[in-house]
Amino acid sequence: MLLAELGDASRAVAATRSRLRKRALLARLFSDADPASVGLAVNYLTGTLPQGRIGLGPAIVRRALDGIDGSTAEQALDLAAVDRAFSTIAATRGKGAVEQREAVLRSLFERSSAGDREFLARLVLGELRQGALEAVILESIAEASGLDDADIRRAAMLTADPAIVATTAFEDGLEGLRRFRLTPLAPVRPMLAQPAGTLVDAIGAMPDDAQLEYKLDGARVQLHRDGDAVRVFTRQLNDVTDNVPELVATALALPAEQLILDGEAIVLRDDGSPQPFQVTMRRFGRKASDERVQAELPLSVFLFDCLFVDGESLLDRPLHERMSVLDRIAPDIRVPCLRTGEPAAAHRFLRQALDAGHEGIMVKTPAGRYAAGSRGADWLKVKEAHTLDLVVLAAEWGSGRRRGWLSNLHLGARDGDGFVMLGKTFKGLTDKLLAWQTGALLERELERDDHTVHVQPELVVEIAVNEIQASPHYPAGMALRFARVKRYRDDKAPAEADTIETVRALFRQQNPE
Repeated sequence: MLLAELGDASRAVAATRSRLRKRALLARLFSDADPASVGLAVNYLTGTLPQGRIGLGPAIVRRALDGIDGSTAEQALDLAAVDRAFSTIAATRGKGAVEQREAVLRSLFERSSAGDREFLARLVLGELRQGALEAVILESIAEASGLDDADIRRAAMLTADPAIVATTAFEDGLEGLRRFRLTPLAPVRPMLAQPAGTLVDAIGAMPDDAQLEYKLDGARVQLHRDGDAVRVFTRQLNDVTDNVPELVATALALPAEQLILDGEAIVLRDDGSPQPFQVTMRRFGRKASDERVQAELPLSVFLFDCLFVDGESLLDRPLHERMSVLDRIAPDIRVPCLRTGEPAAAHRFLRQALDAGHEGIMVKTPAGRYAAGSRGADWLKVKEAHTLDLVVLAAEWGSGRRRGWLSNLHLGARDGDGFVMLGKTFKGLTDKLLAWQTGALLERELERDDHTVHVQPELVVEIAVNEIQASPHYPAGMALRFARVKRYRDDKAPAEADTIETVRALFRQQNPE
């Protein structure tokens, strides 16, 4: 596949809001491509590189583009050549690496058309948002390959890489897709929850009674065991095994040889109450493998799901059956839970969770299956305060005692593959957080003026708000009232931030007609 073909498809997808049109455009692209190119095309359309981060920032990209005219390159550049260039850049290390990476990137730009240079620049900077959501891409793969949507989605559920699913679909068909199985030591995408307006709303959404669980304010983890081998993965499917020896020991002590367990890791105080989220996240940072850090901040783990045990996948079993297995193998480290359909009992349980220092409760359908990678109505989260996970789009330089720090945050909710601004806040920021925030935002700088630094939308921050109010000043017609920063969500990617639809639902709840 030629880079020009992919660039044309990307721009066409960005130009339409029709999901059916997007799917048709991408299905045609995949149908015309050689199977070897399909995986790379999926990677690039989802804004990812097989090599991961390759050490290219805005300054290098600007220098590589400098002086290249806007004419169309005569050479037909294919995706394999682009991939080779990115691999060369990723492998470049040591003295002079910046200049060498820049030279390779410049050569790539010189062989590209003006439009494709922009595509490549946005790709390497993580700014490629053309509306090709992964779900649409998976539908397009199904259409182009002639395979069933359900088989494609099932395979995608069991692997963190849609590019592998695409390549397998075109090269090996249904037989290849069926090779994707839940396997210990290979991470599976976690099932996610939707926010509920109130506890009454959540209970009312259940078909019968509900499974209630404490919502711990810790780090989501997957524990995998296969005999003596243990792996621990984060919400983002990063392997953190070496940083969490307590969790490894916990998995090895359980009475099963093969396990995949879903839970929450958290640092507790001496009285058993939870430490703040930021304290727990120190165990997953750069110094988390330090024995002193581990001794000072011992982790506990509390489990709320069992996906696999001794050769048997439980993904398609209802929640209450998965809980029975979990109660059998790990009764002492279960998240506190209650099964009830009574609102009064549910309110008492919520109050117990809040009094114990936790942020709320989960409300789950007992008959629900584990929908890996999905955010369905079978899991609802209920918190006492209204909080939103938003993305930082820009920040303004502070004044007075905050001079020299980036302070006032511009906040956006997810809207398709982009973000829509909802307001600003500088409240809730300590001096320590201001200092960290300034450095983190400057690392992601795109452009600036005298007052504001615009950044790559990569940082997710949890914002507490009193209400959502109507506003003509912001594009969505809504604004945050009395917004304040609670914490940065190191464990969340921008694609997991709250959507504008979630904000609208909260607005409607607070402003009934």
